[in-house]
Amino acid sequence: MKFVDEATIRVLAGKGGDGCLSFRREKYVPRGGPDGGDGGDGGSIYLVVNEGLNTLADFRYKRRFAAGNGRPGEGRNRSGAKGEDCMIRVPLGTLVYDQDTGELLGDMVRDAAPLLVARGGVHGLGNTRFKSSTNRAPRRITKGTPGEERQLRLELRVLADVGLLGLPNAGKSTLIRQVSRARPRVADYPFTTLYPHLGVVRLGEGQSFVIADIPGLVEGAAEGAGLGVRFLRHLSRTRLLLHLVDAGAAVDAAEVERQIALIEGELRGYDENLEQRERWLILNKIDLMDEQRLAALRRDLGEHRGEERPLYAISAATGQGCPELMAAVQQWLEGRNQDASHEVSHDTVQE
Repeated sequence: MKFVDEATIRVLAGKGGDGCLSFRREKYVPRGGPDGGDGGDGGSIYLVVNEGLNTLADFRYKRRFAAGNGRPGEGRNRSGAKGEDCMIRVPLGTLVYDQDTGELLGDMVRDAAPLLVARGGVHGLGNTRFKSSTNRAPRRITKGTPGEERQLRLELRVLADVGLLGLPNAGKSTLIRQVSRARPRVADYPFTTLYPHLGVVRLGEGQSFVIADIPGLVEGAAEGAGLGVRFLRHLSRTRLLLHLVDAGAAVDAAEVERQIALIEGELRGYDENLEQRERWLILNKIDLMDEQRLAALRRDLGEHRGEERPLYAISAATGQGCPELMAAVQQWLEGRNQDASHEVSHDTVQE
């Protein structure tokens, strides 16, 4: 199925049923009276998470969703049936916006309750409701109100613990193939990755994390060049970024620094918060380098960048250094989880 991460849909909640105008006329009943029942409420529209979905492609073909209308009331004080609710399934990680106002209505994360996006109309009242001591035969009813109608913009942001970024042909797809069962296309030309791929890295019992590969960035991506800027939003939920650099093709440390600066500039231009995210530098394709050249490159980068960010050297093609990198990532994520649980425990004690 084609990956689609944006969609616009129109939702129309059901109309409330009208109240009934009716009078009781029964044999052997000396005095009749009003017996018109209320209408039924209109159905509402909800969005619900379906973890089996990973794209918004279904909304390319069906873009209008309507809930059921409430039935009108009937005689003998019978109320109309409520309109059937409409439940729209969306992938995990979907952001829901009101297209007209730009308001964020909800974020469909794991264990999220159904999100009400359009409320059904209210039922009308039958004439029984208006009976009083001074008005024994009311001929008044109310009509049901219309349901809400909205234009929604759905934006999918994949949920991953770790995100891969870098220039085209940095080896991101090769790495995710090496450490997980994900099988993105790999070729010796740029932009073989056209949409994000997710893979699950399993290191042992109870030790796993999700890694995301996005299309490569090019200079000017923040202004719309290339493909990657469209998918940078998918890195906004990741906790750790692995910045891959093609060290095998780099002439010297200055060339690697240029690649690093280019990506950092695009992240900064897109979202400063994303640029400040925890990010490790990964020198890839070291199978194309001898040990002396690699040692010199690491030394020069250390002199230029200091201990600013962790630095790892791997070969995604051969697997060299990948187990150690994945183990370090797992350890870092577990440390963050422990820190978060300690903060929660501390807050609970304070309360």
